[in-house]
Amino acid sequence: MATGAVPASFTGLKGRDSCLGFGKSMGFVRVCDMKRMKTRRTRVSVIRNSNPGPDVAEFQAASEGSPLLVPRQKYCESLHKTVRRKTRTVMVGNVPLGSEHPIRIQTMTTTDTKNIAATVEQVMKIADKGADIVRITVQGRKEADACFEIKNTLVQKNYNIPLVADIHFAPSVALRVAECFDKIRVNPGNFADRRAQFEQLEYTEEEYQKELQHIEEVFTPLVEKCKKYGRAMRIGTNHGSLSDRIMSYYGDSPRGMVESAFEFARLCRKLDFHNFVFSMKASNPVVMVQAYRLLVAEMYVHGWDYPLHLGVTEAGEGEDGRMKSAIGIGTLLQDGLGDTIRVSLTEPPEEEIDPCRRLANLGMRASELQQGVAPFKEKHRHYFDFQRRSGQLPTQKEGEEVDYRGVLHRDGSVLMSVSLDKLKAPELLYKSLAAKLVVGMPFKDLATVDSILLRELPPVDDNDARLALKRLIDISMGVITPLSEQLTKPMPNAMVLVNLKELSTGAYKLLPEGTRLVVSIRGDEPYEDLQILKDIDATMLLHNLPYGEDKISRVHAARRLFEFLGENALNFPVIHHIQFPNGVHRDDLVIGAGTNAGALLVDGLGDGVLLEAPDQDIDFLRNTSFNLLQGCRMRNTKTEYVSCPSCGRTLFDLQEISAEIREKTSHLPGVSIAIMGCIVNGPGEMADADFGYVGGAPGKIDLYVGKTVVKRAIEMERATDALIQLIKDHGRWVDPPTEE
Repeated sequence: MATGAVPASFTGLKGRDSCLGFGKSMGFVRVCDMKRMKTRRTRVSVIRNSNPGPDVAEFQAASEGSPLLVPRQKYCESLHKTVRRKTRTVMVGNVPLGSEHPIRIQTMTTTDTKNIAATVEQVMKIADKGADIVRITVQGRKEADACFEIKNTLVQKNYNIPLVADIHFAPSVALRVAECFDKIRVNPGNFADRRAQFEQLEYTEEEYQKELQHIEEVFTPLVEKCKKYGRAMRIGTNHGSLSDRIMSYYGDSPRGMVESAFEFARLCRKLDFHNFVFSMKASNPVVMVQAYRLLVAEMYVHGWDYPLHLGVTEAGEGEDGRMKSAIGIGTLLQDGLGDTIRVSLTEPPEEEIDPCRRLANLGMRASELQQGVAPFKEKHRHYFDFQRRSGQLPTQKEGEEVDYRGVLHRDGSVLMSVSLDKLKAPELLYKSLAAKLVVGMPFKDLATVDSILLRELPPVDDNDARLALKRLIDISMGVITPLSEQLTKPMPNAMVLVNLKELSTGAYKLLPEGTRLVVSIRGDEPYEDLQILKDIDATMLLHNLPYGEDKISRVHAARRLFEFLGENALNFPVIHHIQFPNGVHRDDLVIGAGTNAGALLVDGLGDGVLLEAPDQDIDFLRNTSFNLLQGCRMRNTKTEYVSCPSCGRTLFDLQEISAEIREKTSHLPGVSIAIMGCIVNGPGEMADADFGYVGGAPGKIDLYVGKTVVKRAIEMERATDALIQLIKDHGRWVDPPTEE
């Protein structure tokens, strides 16, 4: 692994690998890899410790063989507990934002900004729901003029909630609205640069410097005006709207997102303006988490302390949108990162406030209690690039009567807890596990549960219930039951759940030789207690920390467990087992699962989930589990949608059209469809999508394949059918399954 140490006062340095060089330019360090880059300008990574003194900035490859060099410095305050990152306070109107204050909640209006009455009404409704800040799109001069009346009307009605102007492509509009709104959001990818054309351009040093000079000329007047009026600013990078210049140097990557924002931040600092925050939004939670971590790691190296605005853009609607947001935002909150958040949903903006508050409360509680585990050294987790730790899937052993290879899935497993009474109606049970039925017999399908946990076995003489279980075992669905149950009411070929105490006392040895073991572990046990794992053959581990623990963090306990497994070369599959209490709200369950399991899965840690909630129906828990895996870019079992939350730029009724498209296309697992109200964030925001449905003009839709527009100006009435035909033309369509 290549590493280099760069003193703050360095003039030049060679890394230990001959291919690495460091050169000083523009007041910061560029890390170059001469062998890998194809462009004439080979410098790719921008990092420096600007603090005077003997501080040393150390770099290492993000992972073995990775071309990305990252600071070895921390990306959060603590790796073993949730400690909120210390930031300066940024004033947004009358609302202070930063680590000394609560995590602020915000959303964005969806009305036409020129419709002053409707916009005022929506802002008031949002404020009444408890939002701290509201953002309004301001795309032109007429909208900017309307902002003065919007602000004045709200003040007259005693609504002093800070207003944020969302600016793209329009520096002159930003200058105008800065005179009345409290904060300006600028997108570094399109404020001064044109939107990326995704051309393979090469830049000379002179061309690069010329573009930076242009940015300074365009951006400086806005900074000066914000200083004059006491306004705040958000430098908000979007994964989908990086400039050609950034794309050509860094690609469509978290590294490019960070550098895009830093170009603007350096100008703010040059002009002694510090009342700003950063954001690094993406529709892919994995990319979003990596970008924020890289941003913060570099801020630590620079000695910067600017607050963070967190969000997963184009998250979608319903449980899908809440889950994606929980995965991205919740992961960072567990690391103590984030000072204001928005949950972007394709729903009315006031509906975003409740899940947003639930996430903020979760983050605040974790940091206030400093939830964590005893300190441990972390060497195996990849913070900045995704590398999945894949546990060893079960293999068939000689003499086994049933096939255990299907009890876990290679792309991520879903386990469900089943109560004894469910066995009274076997066909209903099979359907609830999403098994296909043929003449009453179950068969596994694409989204069938992989294994079940049965805490109580049926009596030995209950032949019907035992036959129902046998039929599940025969289709390679795992049946897991506690040791005490299996010893008293043995079920042939069941897997047996044991804890560390039962292993250490040898109680499990009472089982027949060859019995498959599943081990339940908290993750915060003394390392000497975990040593017994070296001596057993477990089919899987269930990481299960009781939900009511106040001081122990599930995320950090699991990271500690994975570190132990990595240090000892133990490759057991690990399932994240979360037991929710009675009466848990559905949004709390989705957000809790996304935060506590998603924070691990986005780092490649884990092989599946087992969600338990006694009073929730099994269909909801199963769907939530599969949504979690798909949101973490693991197992894909249904159509993936990248759906924007709508704003004043939206050119059609996004909620209505989104529902129509979902109704007709939701049966296409492996297909990703972007539904975008406009193209302001660029085709790159649809980077994960196979097909795009994008508002091009009022009443007109443009269709995309990947990032390429293939049909323009389609009448909206025909656009959904045209999208379906496009999917068919590319061989990705299948007819919906018929009801059995």
